[in-house]
Amino acid sequence: MSESRFAEIHWAGRPLRIEYQWVGNTAATAPLMVFLHEGLGSVAMWRDFPQRLCEATQCRGLVYSRPGYGRSTARPVDEAWDPDFMHRQAYEVLPDLLQALQIDALAQPLWLFGHSDGGSIALLYAARFPGQVAGAVVMAPHIMVEDISVASIEQARVAYTQTDLRERLARYHDDPDSAFWGWNGVWLHPPFRQWSIEADMAAITCPLLAIQGVDDEYGTLEQIRGIARRAPQTELLELAGCGHSPHRDRPDDVIAAVAAFVGRRG
Repeated sequence: MSESRFAEIHWAGRPLRIEYQWVGNTAATAPLMVFLHEGLGSVAMWRDFPQRLCEATQCRGLVYSRPGYGRSTARPVDEAWDPDFMHRQAYEVLPDLLQALQIDALAQPLWLFGHSDGGSIALLYAARFPGQVAGAVVMAPHIMVEDISVASIEQARVAYTQTDLRERLARYHDDPDSAFWGWNGVWLHPPFRQWSIEADMAAITCPLLAIQGVDDEYGTLEQIRGIARRAPQTELLELAGCGHSPHRDRPDDVIAAVAAFVGRRG
């Protein structure tokens, strides 16, 4: 991937810098695909996947680290995220970043590619701004909180405090504590058990491709099947021998499916 750049936005009452990179097709007229990372992700954690996907789809790719992640401004130590944190990313942070980069999604609707929490953010953006989205691909998204999700996130907390997980995350985040505790804290916050975006799915009008591994340790297939029931234009891809990260477990299959989807719907 290319070198990171930084955009300045003002959010949550303070100025923030947002790490981002451009990948793929450099033509300004090429379709724009925005990559939304997982709950512990960042620009660097995608590795070369966005570049490979953009080459296959002939898209221009925008990859960025949300506040608190990667090389973007870290989360203040005393700041705990609220249960609406994904809504705020979809309704506030992404629009602010697009404005800072002078991207007019009304003039050129976006393609969204989201993984896990990023998939949920993509769905929320598509529901709130239907005229700005050409299509969305969501991998292992969450539309509700399941027991399996909470159990795996509890296990992640143990791993972070008792194994080398913190050191491994430090390769991808300037402040791994900011990334981990922001995500882990809100998902294990008791009120978050009631979180759901199921009702939002009916407002999505763009084409959707929802991908999930059959062996996903953070959610059951009801997550993507629930999307399809509420947004009937959804295409489903359920991958055997695949966990929570299809772009790492089955990258060739994901790229082929997304290229075909964009080709049909683009």
